[in-house]
Amino acid sequence: MDHFAFPFSGVHGPQGQGYGTVWSDTPEDRRRRHDMVRQQILARGIRQPRVIRAMARLPRHLFISSEVRLSAYSDHALPSDYGQTISQPLIVAVMTAELDARPQQRILEIGTGTGYQTALLAMLYDQVFTVERVPQLAAAAQNRLQHLGFNNISFYIGDGSKGWEAHGKYDGIVVTAATAEVPEPLIAQLADGGRLIIPIGKQNLQVLKRFERCGQEIRCRDILECRFVPLV
Repeated sequence: MDHFAFPFSGVHGPQGQGYGTVWSDTPEDRRRRHDMVRQQILARGIRQPRVIRAMARLPRHLFISSEVRLSAYSDHALPSDYGQTISQPLIVAVMTAELDARPQQRILEIGTGTGYQTALLAMLYDQVFTVERVPQLAAAAQNRLQHLGFNNISFYIGDGSKGWEAHGKYDGIVVTAATAEVPEPLIAQLADGGRLIIPIGKQNLQVLKRFERCGQEIRCRDILECRFVPLV
């Protein structure tokens, strides 16, 4: 795939099929982003076309500070405000791919952070609900995402371990912070057939897990080892 020379069909998001002025970036930004997708995502086995297209399109450098812009497409997590991070691109791709929901389904994100994962989900799904506990982070992410043209995201400031019961059940839940065990409210808010993607473990030893509801049964599968900031 030479610089992903294919249409963005199957990907939602603002500005239709192309970039608007607020999505503009430099040729060097695009080169780095496409290299990121080829070398970090495709090369490690992520093959869902819609996820690949969305990550090739979404300018990650718009979700970080100018001080670390040159590292925007590097193969590691980056710091953000209030002791939080923006996850490694591979981890974002894996979590998004593991949801494997249909575009019209409802997705809950726990941990809005800078809004990068939120934007990716909003490009793939009709309804995205996101919860952030730090008011300043939530406000900055909401302003950024609205400026970028997203209008299918609902924002809530609160304790992410409790989910967002008012809008459940959800077809997919993504948790971007680690916890020692699965919060029961998130399991309760999972629709039949829905998947919860969450890192479980202590600070230095975590496993990204997928929980899937099948009627009254909850099935679990380990995905990979990881490291996230704690869910507070």
